[in-house]
Amino acid sequence: MGGVLELFAQPAFVAGVGALLVLLALCAFYFFWRSGRERAARDTALARERKLRHQFDAVMTSSRDGVLLVTEDSEVALISDIACSILGLSAAETTGSPLTRLPVRAVDPSMRPLLPADAFAPTDDGRPRVVGVPGRRGAEDIRWLHVRSRKVEDPGDALPVRIITVMDTSGLREAAEALSRSDAQFRRAMENAPTGMALVDLEWRLMEVNRAFAEMMGSTVAALRGTPFSALSHPQDLHAERDQLQRLYDGHQNHFSVEKRYVKGDGNVVWAVLEVGLVRYAGGAPDHYVVHVRDTTEVRMRSELMQHRAMHDPLTGLANRNLFHDVLEDLLAKPDADTRVGVIAVDLDGFKGLNDRFGHAAGDSALVHVAGVLRAATGGRGTVARLGGDEFVIAVEDPDCSKALVEIAAAIHEGLRKPLAVKRHQIQLAASLGIALADEETVSGGSATLLTAADAAMYRAKAAGRSRTEVFEPSMRVADDHHTALAAELARAIEHGDLVLHYQPILELASRTVVGYEALVRWQHPTRGLLLPASFLPLISDRGLAATAGTALVEQAAQFLSRTPSDTTWVSLNVSADQLGDSEFADGVLAAIGRHHLSPQRVVIELTEASLVAPNTRIRHELTELRNAGVPILLDDFGTGVSPLSYLRDLPVSGVKLDMSFVAGIPEDPAGARVSRALGALARELGLATIAEGIETEAQAEFLADCGWRYGQGWLFGVAQPAATALAQHPYTGTSLIDPRPAEPDPVFGER
Repeated sequence: MGGVLELFAQPAFVAGVGALLVLLALCAFYFFWRSGRERAARDTALARERKLRHQFDAVMTSSRDGVLLVTEDSEVALISDIACSILGLSAAETTGSPLTRLPVRAVDPSMRPLLPADAFAPTDDGRPRVVGVPGRRGAEDIRWLHVRSRKVEDPGDALPVRIITVMDTSGLREAAEALSRSDAQFRRAMENAPTGMALVDLEWRLMEVNRAFAEMMGSTVAALRGTPFSALSHPQDLHAERDQLQRLYDGHQNHFSVEKRYVKGDGNVVWAVLEVGLVRYAGGAPDHYVVHVRDTTEVRMRSELMQHRAMHDPLTGLANRNLFHDVLEDLLAKPDADTRVGVIAVDLDGFKGLNDRFGHAAGDSALVHVAGVLRAATGGRGTVARLGGDEFVIAVEDPDCSKALVEIAAAIHEGLRKPLAVKRHQIQLAASLGIALADEETVSGGSATLLTAADAAMYRAKAAGRSRTEVFEPSMRVADDHHTALAAELARAIEHGDLVLHYQPILELASRTVVGYEALVRWQHPTRGLLLPASFLPLISDRGLAATAGTALVEQAAQFLSRTPSDTTWVSLNVSADQLGDSEFADGVLAAIGRHHLSPQRVVIELTEASLVAPNTRIRHELTELRNAGVPILLDDFGTGVSPLSYLRDLPVSGVKLDMSFVAGIPEDPAGARVSRALGALARELGLATIAEGIETEAQAEFLADCGWRYGQGWLFGVAQPAATALAQHPYTGTSLIDPRPAEPDPVFGER
């Protein structure tokens, strides 16, 4: 103890001990400071690790790919929620488990089973491995994955780990399959489309075409690939779509349509309508054009044919009235028209007689023949037109127009001298021609004035003996003006009731009793007195007054019948083809019958100009309507020509009227007698009522009665008289109505 105290008593010892204590204190402070720094650094590292962990978890959660971290010992150190969802695993059960024991059923693209170690093993070429795992929609559903596996060094303990990424490609695969399926469907639809389709690049070069397009262009699909689309175009339509393509490219329109011509491989031209659309990338940049090509050649030809038919006569192919007026107006609009333009009006002589004798077919053949003669005579120096019926007209433009018109007229007469062969007959055709030269008055008046002048000259040619040519002169206009004034008077006469009916009696030949009347029209002119039909009937037809006059005369005849003592007396009315066709006449007849409470059999329709009526037309329907209502239909001029005979079959005829030309020669003329007897037998065999007109002698009446003709009329029995006179002369009449429908033949005379 003393020794220790002695040591503390020594200054050197005390100093050493103090220094040692100070050193120990400093060491303790240093170690304490260092421990604090390490603790702070550790806390900072832990906080950073937690932050990075949260960020990693956030990345894994937001990523579409699943991630697994596998240690060197093939244990799963970490698995993301996405990976769990894709593989159908639980994170708690999977973490720390060997990779080879994961409950994953995997297959390769060939549907062969894969072990987990093989499914998640790295590939030799570094590309992802395609692995299939069960999907969510049943046993047949497979979810296809892209699996990538790579090793990385752990900077902490330098032990390598393996990072496995799992990407679900089912959606991409389905989209690719859908896209492939859609592309295949589009190509099949394009290949089998009945109309042409083409994919065209931005340089307007064909990328792909279908079979219909190739056939339309007269080529093959292989030959057209890579061909410039414009190389197929008709030279005149080469750039028809250029401006539209630029507007489409610039985005000013979504699509466009254009019709143009293309030249096929065999040189023929095809019309087509192009429907063009532009396909763009997702960003809006142009990619290629889709073109739908529709062949419109047939439609266009049909349209052009219809347009041609609308402006041309269907029988002769000549220009019709509308086209001719347009042509003539254009000629008269030229500065020198009054010295270079002229018109020739052509009208055939005796054309109606040709129709009556040989029928419509022969008449049509004659018109076609005349059209050819006019074309040849004109020789390209003008336009030939058919205005209707047998009326033709030629517009001529020539520096020496008057000479050209005379030459053409002479050539027409010369061409018509050659006979036309019809049914083993040689028919001689002739025409009356009128020439009119344009002058200041006709130019100012237009085409109608020049045509009127040519018509006036043509009528002068007819009046001077026909088959000749007359040149218009001002004096002819006076006659034409008189014609026009008379037509205006006639229109007023119809309106004021100045057209009156006179009635010629019709008798039953066996009993010689009056059974009916034929109504014959007269014009009670205020200054010229009573005018016969020949002086005004042509005006009625020319001026389109037939329908108006017919309505007025039907009403007048119905009033006459309402005043007759007998309710069985009948009246026959002459009706022309101009009055029929629109049902207006039939409606007027039936309305008049109803207003005056008449039996329909008391109004008899006598069809004139039978050869001008075409069977199977609206006229036939109107006649049938009248006949079905009980109105008898008579065929006038029976036996004159082929057509009336055929109409006994084609029209709803109730009876026939023997033409007076056959009555005039009997009984002295043996030929006339035989014809009258034969025609009567034919009519009776058909069960038709029979009337003979033009009877002037007792011998004629007796002969016709013996031949079986039931009714007769003519000067022998009385001329046409006004209504009051006719009723006074024949106050008592017999009863003998005409059956609207053909009757069965009577054993004696063939009639009931």
